[in-house]
Amino acid sequence: MPSQISRRAVLALGFVFGFGTPGSAQEESGPYILATAEEGGTYYPVGVALAVLTQIRLQGSLGISMEAVTSGGSLENIRMMRDDEAQFGILQVLAGQWARDADGPLSEEGPQENLRAITMLWPDLAHFLIRSDLVDTGTIDDLANLAGLGFSMGPLGSGTEYSNAEMFRNYGFDYESWQPVFQSFDVSAQALLDGSIAGVNIGSGIGVASVTHILTQMGDGMTLLSVTDDQAAQLDGGQGFVGTTIIPPGTYPGVDAPLQTVTMPNFLAVNADVPEEEVYQITRTMFENLAYLCDVHQAACALSLDSAVTGLPVPLHPGAERYFREAGIALPVTEVANQ
Repeated sequence: MPSQISRRAVLALGFVFGFGTPGSAQEESGPYILATAEEGGTYYPVGVALAVLTQIRLQGSLGISMEAVTSGGSLENIRMMRDDEAQFGILQVLAGQWARDADGPLSEEGPQENLRAITMLWPDLAHFLIRSDLVDTGTIDDLANLAGLGFSMGPLGSGTEYSNAEMFRNYGFDYESWQPVFQSFDVSAQALLDGSIAGVNIGSGIGVASVTHILTQMGDGMTLLSVTDDQAAQLDGGQGFVGTTIIPPGTYPGVDAPLQTVTMPNFLAVNADVPEEEVYQITRTMFENLAYLCDVHQAACALSLDSAVTGLPVPLHPGAERYFREAGIALPVTEVANQ
């Protein structure tokens, strides 16, 4: 299992290289910007690890460098890439579909034709946490008990907020009656601890620190809810963006038996105008160093050549396509960008 020491070391390296918040101007000779999300989730620590890996492996020999920055998540990352404030971004697949089709919260933006894919990443797991005194079944049906008590939907305008809303509408929940708030994962954790809200969904990779913190601090007073197959199908509403997975026993404090929840996949996006050779080198370096990324965060252990091109919402960048062809990966025609 990835060590906390490894995570701290990577974040420390991030500060050495100057990784921080959006607003760093990309000069002509400067690094590519990788837009991630808030620090309390999975996007940021894995994004920092990928940027550090790029610096170490590619900057000296090829002059390719990358800087990971925090952001509001998938939807802000799409905007940053559209405006060339970032050239790379970690996105929910659902957000990528919205960008491709000018749908959902991006319906007025027009199709984002600049987006290309490098690879599928890890699935975000829904961590539905509510106060234990509200639990009847131990499943997401118990979210119906939240009326008037406060529930964090994720950061305002984030992919987490909108995917939560999509799932809850599909399920028939009147989530507006829960007094929804829009907060980062870390702020949501503190709000649970001080009693100002009664529940949250932390959509992040497995082993996320904020869930560990909540369950460590609150113990039996907080419950991580399960999701049955039938409930998962209802949350998806026939749209195909929700899967299921098992959280193994021992992943979090108090989780002593396998617990099923829903997942939403993520992918690594890049702007179409980033040169083929540079995307090829970044893709190659990433897949040649999967053990390093896995050691940084448990979620990154899901990265695999076997699943790299399955389910991408936008076409592959030619640089990534070149690497996968060399690696012997069969590419569906629909996954490849017109060159």
